[in-house]
Order: sequence, then C-alpha cells, then structure tokens
Amino acid sequence: MATNYAQSSPPGAMAIQSQEPETMMGLLRKLMDEVSTLFRQEMALASAEFSRSMTKLLTGAAAVATGGAVLFGGFLALLASAVIGLSNVVSPWLAALIVGLAVAIVGGVMVATGIKALDTSNLKPRHSPRSIQKDKEVLTRQDS
Repeated sequence: MATNYAQSSPPGAMAIQSQEPETMMGLLRKLMDEVSTLFRQEMALASAEFSRSMTKLLTGAAAVATGGAVLFGGFLALLASAVIGLSNVVSPWLAALIVGLAVAIVGGVMVATGIKALDTSNLKPRHSPRSIQKDKEVLTRQDS
C-alpha cells in the first residue's frame, strides 16, 4: 500500500512518500554500496592528509638543510678567524694545525657518542606488536 502525498504538498515543502518495504537483498546491496563509498572517502581523506603532511615535512627538511649549510659557512668563518687570531701568537701553519686538531677531536667525540646512541635495539618497535596481538585476539575471540 503506497501513499503519495507529493501532489497535495505546498510548493517548496518536503514530499512525504510511503513505499513498500525493501527486500533483504536490496538492503544488503545498499549497505555494501554505502560501505564502499565510505571506504573510498576515508582513503581519499587519508591520502590528502598524508600528502599535506609530506609537503610540510619536505618544507621543513629543506629549511633545515638550508639552515645547516648557512651554519656550516659561519662555522668555517669562525675557524678561519681562530686560525688568524692564533697566528698572531704562533706561526700560521702551527695555528691552522692547532685549530684543526681541536676541531677534529671534538668531532671525533661527537661521532663516537652518536654511534653509541645508534643501537639497533632502539629501532625495533615495542608497542605495535603487542597492540596488533591484542587486536588479533579480540577479533578471533569467540563467545562461549
């Protein structure tokens, strides 16, 4: 029994229609269409967010690289001024040797410290495997 009130509605008003109940297959088909649409929209959103994040990351990396290059130039100028200043006390070749050795020792200590910090056990994820295992247990659990 279908009732159509659309013709008696005033213009601009929402039409009220009563339809026969849909079949189970029709409802399942509609659900699958809605789920696939939702999935496509979620994937598009994730892709857009990832793209925006990567753009920000690359912009930041470029800024760090440029700043590092400028900082390195400043560091070289400071080393040159140290050599020139020390050459007033000792001969220029000896001033360059002293400054070079001091910088090499500091750099060597920094590299050694960095190598110790690069322990491969720090690269292994700790929380993700447990979380995935818990999810697997929840999904495979059967109610008794």
